[in-house]
Amino acid sequence: MCVSEMGKLRLIDLSKPLDPATETRRCHLFRFNTGGPIPDFHTIIDITSHLGTHVECPYHHHDDWPDVTRLPLDAFLGRAVLVRFDDAAPRSYITPRMLQAHGGKIRAGDIVLLDSAYPLPPFTDKTNTDEDRRLLVNGDTARWLLERGVKCVGFGDGVSIENRYEDVCAFHDILMEKNVVFLEVLKNLDQLSCDVFFLSYSPLPIRGLDSSPVRAYAIEGLAEFS
Repeated sequence: MCVSEMGKLRLIDLSKPLDPATETRRCHLFRFNTGGPIPDFHTIIDITSHLGTHVECPYHHHDDWPDVTRLPLDAFLGRAVLVRFDDAAPRSYITPRMLQAHGGKIRAGDIVLLDSAYPLPPFTDKTNTDEDRRLLVNGDTARWLLERGVKCVGFGDGVSIENRYEDVCAFHDILMEKNVVFLEVLKNLDQLSCDVFFLSYSPLPIRGLDSSPVRAYAIEGLAEFS
């Protein structure tokens, strides 16, 4: 169940479940008994940093930019705004004009989640084929978001960040140079009942880590984040 309730609050799990048996990216678990006077089980985790739902930090694109431990905790939680482009043409770019139509809800320091009516799971052999109708981002998209002072940009399955080198690099570099993080491979956005909510996606605090799988979740009903 991806949706649960806690009193007056509504919790939505936005994470992609991972199964080592089917995951295409590196994901291996080695379970063993420690033995000794108090034997129990431990697990060696052998995974890539960009696995499932993950947060990407600036170190992902430049050796001198911050890794996951050099960013404050509030870089990974806060007020989130879901922006869906249901009327856009397939394979079109998310332009400043399109973003401006939703700009009234976006505040400095927000997390902005982008999605559209053309979902396709990312990072598969269908990427950039005729079946791929997702919306695209580029440097113009990034500059608009940067000017609004957002701290994180997330993506539903309706937005591609795999279009081409020129677009992907510009989008990453413009935002990450200013310590904006990315939240990729989000699920269950259709289970949200409102478009403004609290969101958390904290990475593992491992020094030198560029990105990290996360358990991303939304909380609806917190007055200060609505």
